Amino acid sequence: QVQLVESGGGLVQPGGSLTLSCAASGSIFSIYGMGWYRQAPGKQRELVATITRGGTTNYADSVKGRFTISRDNTKNTVYLQMLSLKPEDTAVYYCNADVRTLPFPTRAYWGQGTQVTVSS
Repeated sequence: QVQLVESGGGLVQPGGSLTLSCAASGSIFSIYGMGWYRQAPGKQRELVATITRGGTTNYADSVKGRFTISRDNTKNTVYLQMLSLKPEDTAVYYCNADVRTLPFPTRAYWGQGTQVTVSS
């Protein structure tokens, strides 16, 4: 089994910054794509950013230039650095990873979510 554990959420004022971390553990053979998604109250879960094993990144238009996704393959960890936070960034942020655990095929795993609140 695989577990994804997020950390780093909290309350921050507009214009502030936070860095989220997500560490994967368990019977991992390999981790391919990793990413962050978020879900605000009353809204659907949406993509924030993704990163391939090789480091290619993709961002939602709403966070381009403010958020940076990165990963440490030696630690099975993905990060999301969030700068210039806005109230509309308030949401529960979820980590996602495509993980291969032998002998099973690759599948997606999700973390439990971490709350980010941007408010004065």
